[in-house]
Amino acid sequence: MNPQRKDGDARAGDEALIAGVRAGDPGAFEALMRLYNRRLYRTARALLRDDAEAEDALQESYLAAFRALHGFRGESSLATWLTRIVVNECMARLRRQARRDNIVPIQAAGAAFDHAQEYQAMEDVPGGLHDEAPDDALVRAELRALLERKIDELPQDFRAVFVMRAIEELSVEETAQCLGIPEATVRTRHFRARSLLRESVAREMDVAERDVFSFDGERCDRIVARVLARST
Repeated sequence: MNPQRKDGDARAGDEALIAGVRAGDPGAFEALMRLYNRRLYRTARALLRDDAEAEDALQESYLAAFRALHGFRGESSLATWLTRIVVNECMARLRRQARRDNIVPIQAAGAAFDHAQEYQAMEDVPGGLHDEAPDDALVRAELRALLERKIDELPQDFRAVFVMRAIEELSVEETAQCLGIPEATVRTRHFRARSLLRESVAREMDVAERDVFSFDGERCDRIVARVLARST
């Protein structure tokens, strides 16, 4: 969902899409999916930690939404309603997986780091990441890969809250509605997620610092040999 859409514009646009779907306009449902694809995919990916599984869950969620859209009463926003469908689909998959593996699904998830939000903000503005030099783009891609890996390593509930709050920039109220948890819990999990990810990235940096400007044996031998050759 485009964070720049005004609430009134979003509601009017959603109502038009819903009316189109109910009238049997296939283009309306396509437009709806394209509007919410990124937000819903990220939600599914945060919960399932697998690209292909998240895509499959999102497809099943859209089919469920399509079948249920005629009964949508607008008690919540369309975005929230769709997100709840995705969350329910993902949680059902996690429960099935847990039964298959005979384990209890990991509870309490999340993780955060300010640079992830900054990265997304830079992607969406003119002169942002897409206009960077290749070397800068590579560095940012590596940073994004690191953050995605660290987010994946953290528990499920925190991860879901972080993606909704920090990446998709949902409000505390919207996140609580999507996940079916109290607003105070959203705040606590978001704060904890940010702390966990900072700690995780900091540990990675500590390890990397040991290899900065590495001086291997080959380089040592080369310098010594050249100096000795010039000093004799």
